[in-house]
Amino acid sequence: METKPFALVIEDNEDQNLVFTTALQQAGYAVESIFNGETARQRVAATIPDMVILDLHMPEVDGNVILGDIRADKRLHNTRVILATADAAFADSLQPQADLVLLKPISFSQLHQLVSRYKFRPKE
Repeated sequence: METKPFALVIEDNEDQNLVFTTALQQAGYAVESIFNGETARQRVAATIPDMVILDLHMPEVDGNVILGDIRADKRLHNTRVILATADAAFADSLQPQADLVLLKPISFSQLHQLVSRYKFRPKE
């Protein structure tokens, strides 16, 4: 039996979270949706996601802190992180730590195609 890759969607906007979650699910991922930064930090510490879609401006804890947590955790060395934000300047400063930066608005089809390409492909 094939195991689905696991993804976390860390996005506080409910509509955008639903778009991201649906795109990942249709691409074959098991997905957990998270709507605030503190919960995201707890889930990142407790799981080993294959992919994280991360909004930079989150309630309680900003996405750059969560990104730092992911990159500092040796267990998450192979976790792909896609930053999803409307803040181009902030995203640009974090680009070296991310696998990909997408500027909002992000369409369902755009994200679906991207995550489908990453599925089951080892990170280099």
